[in-house]
Amino acid sequence: MPEMKKKKGLSDANLLLVITIVAFFVMYIGAILFLKGGFLKAQMFFNILDANAGLIITSCGMSLVMITQGIDISIGGVVGLVCMSCAVHLELQGGNPFTAFLIAVGIGLAFGVVQGFLVAYLDIQPFIVSLAGMFFARGLTTIIHTNPISVSNEAFKALRKIKFILPGLGYVNKKGIYIDTTVELGSVIAIVIVILMFCMLRWTKFGRNFYAVGGNKQSALMLGINVKKTKFLAHLICSLLAGIGGYIYFMHLGSAATSNASGMEMNAIASSIIGGTLLTGGVGNIIGTFFGVLSLNTIQNIVSSIGLDEAWWTGITIAAMLCLFLLIQSVVLSRTKKK
Repeated sequence: MPEMKKKKGLSDANLLLVITIVAFFVMYIGAILFLKGGFLKAQMFFNILDANAGLIITSCGMSLVMITQGIDISIGGVVGLVCMSCAVHLELQGGNPFTAFLIAVGIGLAFGVVQGFLVAYLDIQPFIVSLAGMFFARGLTTIIHTNPISVSNEAFKALRKIKFILPGLGYVNKKGIYIDTTVELGSVIAIVIVILMFCMLRWTKFGRNFYAVGGNKQSALMLGINVKKTKFLAHLICSLLAGIGGYIYFMHLGSAATSNASGMEMNAIASSIIGGTLLTGGVGNIIGTFFGVLSLNTIQNIVSSIGLDEAWWTGITIAAMLCLFLLIQSVVLSRTKKK
């Protein structure tokens, strides 16, 4: 009789993904059972999604760079620069939403080309390059305009009002009026980007190259992969997604200020880690990053709902959550080494 094939267990990446998804649902269901209130309504979930659509997109780019053993802490600065540039273009220069979007994409590509070239072809540490990029973007934002701008452009306001009704998920308010559950255009775009990034990394040779480079550069070279080009493209895509994410973030806010997206790069890194992306490279999942963003902001809402509104409680909770997931990653990696 032929030998029975051994069943393969979960890979590290899949195990970390399962842990992230389970953790999110445990938190959210726990909030529904014990806190009730807004968590009972489906709209609460979609409000979290709407508020963090820009972060979801930028976190996808961060995960891609981290998979290749890199880092990009300039994305928050790029998002802030995109917001201010688009606001000035729309409000003070009479632009339209389409040209503003082109500006956002152009800013993302410009940062991606420069930073990708410095990291990949001049072999400068990505942390140093992106740190310089962050300072440059923040400085340039202040040069463009120093005061907050609230956009009153009619075409842009019409774009911001686009919402999709989700049938069957509405609720009846205290006055007996049925309220539809809606989701913003930005959230739909974010979900589409998550799906595209997941498919690219999972099922294309181009996507698998990023994992190969992050896992072992020498092995990647032996397989005929252009390591420098792959690293360059990782940073290029990351900055491009920061530009697009910046525009979605700007759409949600409808205004711009020099403080926009302050700390977004740290939230993106935290979301990627919670989602199962390893800082050492070679392991990561975009679906995990998506749930990482949701988990991060669900815990923030839970902390706020129980009356701990002070900023330090949110920081302490996120730090504890991040340490927990880093510990889980260490346990998973040590299990692999033993095998």
